[in-house]
Amino acid sequence: MNRRKLLGMSVLTGLGCAVPLARAADQKPTVSPEMDRLSGYMSAAAGRALPADVAEQAKFHILDTLAAIVSGSSLLPGQAANRYVRMHAGRGDRTVIASGLTAGPVDAALANGVMGHADETDDSHGRSRSHPGCAVIPAALAAGEEFGIDGSQFLRAVTLGYDVGTRVLMAMGGPTFSYESHKSSHSIAGVFGAAAAAACAAGLNAQQMRWVLDYTAQQSSGIAAWGRDVDHIEKAFVFGGMPARSGVTSALLVQSGWTGIDDIFSGPENFFMAYAPGAKPSELVDKLGERYEIALTDIKKWTVGSPIQGPLDAVESIRKKHPFEAAQVQRVVVRLGGAAARVVDNRDIPDICLQHMMAIMLLDKTVSFRAAHDLSRMKNPDVLRQRAKVELVSDETLTKLLPVRVAVVEVTLEDGTVLSDRVDAVRGTPRNPMTRAEVVAKATDLLVPILGTEQSAQVVDTVFSIETLGSIQLLGALLRSV
Repeated sequence: MNRRKLLGMSVLTGLGCAVPLARAADQKPTVSPEMDRLSGYMSAAAGRALPADVAEQAKFHILDTLAAIVSGSSLLPGQAANRYVRMHAGRGDRTVIASGLTAGPVDAALANGVMGHADETDDSHGRSRSHPGCAVIPAALAAGEEFGIDGSQFLRAVTLGYDVGTRVLMAMGGPTFSYESHKSSHSIAGVFGAAAAAACAAGLNAQQMRWVLDYTAQQSSGIAAWGRDVDHIEKAFVFGGMPARSGVTSALLVQSGWTGIDDIFSGPENFFMAYAPGAKPSELVDKLGERYEIALTDIKKWTVGSPIQGPLDAVESIRKKHPFEAAQVQRVVVRLGGAAARVVDNRDIPDICLQHMMAIMLLDKTVSFRAAHDLSRMKNPDVLRQRAKVELVSDETLTKLLPVRVAVVEVTLEDGTVLSDRVDAVRGTPRNPMTRAEVVAKATDLLVPILGTEQSAQVVDTVFSIETLGSIQLLGALLRSV
C-alpha cells in the first residue's frame, strides 16, 4: 500500500469517526422524571435544613461511624490501610483518622473507609442490605475538608449519602437482589452514597449531580467473594474503602470540569440494564425528602455481625428474667433465617462467628469489643466447651421475614429448665432504638483506648454540636492521633 492510499484511508476513517460524534452532538439529552427529581434534590441538599429528629439521628450515626473507624485503626484492616498510606498514598493534608498521617482526599477516604468496616462495629441498613456509614462518612469528611465546608453542610451531606445510596439498592431489589446476585449490595449502595455525600460537600449543581451519578455507575464494583475473606481486609475494602474512594473520585472529577451522560439510570445501556434489569426506578425518589434513610439505619449495640445481634439480645433478656451461669447450661439452640445463618455459621473470624460469640456471652455475660476481637479465645478450652453446646438452626419461616432479622433462642439448663426468647426488634434498630446515652457509651468505649479520655470527650461534644462548627477541618483535627 502506497503512502497516498494510506493517507486516504486515514482521512476516511477520521470522517467515519466524526459522523457519529457530530450526530451525538446534535441529539438532545433525555432525562427521566426520576433523574430530574433526584439530581435536583441532591443539588439543593447542602442548603436544606433537616428536621430536628433526623439531625439527631444523623449525629448518632456520625459518632458511631467515627468510633468504628478509630477502633478499626488497631485491627488488621486498619493496619493495612495505614501501611498503604505510608507506602503509596498521594500527597495531601486530609485526615487519616486515628493516626498522624495525612493524604489526598481520595486516599484519605479509602483508608478511613477500610477502617470503618475493619470489623462489625459499624451501622447497617436492612432494606438495602448495606452498611452506609463506613463509605458515606469517610467520603463526606474527605470532601468536606477538601472544600472547607462547615458542620451544617457536613451533616446534610452525610444524610444525603444515606438517602441516595440505599435508594439505589432498593430500586434494584434490596435484599432480594443481594441474596440472588453474586454482586455485592454493600459496595453498590456504598459507592452511590459516598458519591452523593462528596458531591454535596463540593456544592455541585443538578447537572453536575447527574454526571456524578454517571461516573459513579462506571465505578460500581464488588462481588460477594468477600465472604471468603478470613482477615476481613478485603471485606473492609469492598464495604468501606473502595466505595468511599470511588465516590470521592466521582465528585472531584465533575467538580474539576468533567462532563458525562445525563441519565445513567435510563436510556440505552443504562446502569439498571447492566446490574438489575427488573429494577424499579421510581424507588430512587420514593418519599425523598419525607423518609430519611439515616433514621431507618441500625446502630449495633454489640460489636459483632448483624445476624448475631438478635441472639445476644435474647440471651441478655433471658438472663435478666432467670439468671444462670455458663456451667448450668446444657444446650443452646439459635434459630435464624437461612441467609442470615449462613453469614455467621462457624466462621473463622470471632466477631462474625455466632457459635463463638454465644460462647463468649455465656461466659462473660456480655460481649465487649475486646472479647469480640480476641482471636486467641477461639482456641481457649473453656470457650470451646461452651461453643460445643451451641446449635445454629436455619429456619426458613424466619427467612420469610427478612430483611427483619428475627432470632429465637432456647437455653436448656442441666436441671431440665428450658428458657427461651424471641427477638423481633433488635436493640439499635428503628423499632427498638438506642438512646443518646447508649450511643455515647458505645462510642466512648471504642474511642478512649486510641484517642484518650479528654480527646474522646471532645469528639463526642463536637459531633453533637456540629451545626456550630465553622469548618469540618476542626473535627478532622480532633480525630487525629499524634
